[in-house]
Amino acid sequence: LKRTGKSCRLRWLNYLKPDVKRGNLTPEEQLLILELHSKWGN
Repeated sequence: LKRTGKSCRLRWLNYLKPDVKRGNLTPEEQLLILELHSKWGN
């Protein structure tokens, strides 16, 4: 089985890291992202 970056990422998200939050970001999370981005950049 040849693994690609996509297959490894999907395996990580779906199997190895099942507690990853899925779905839309809350307004508070969006604000935090904007604040941290303005402070630290990408």
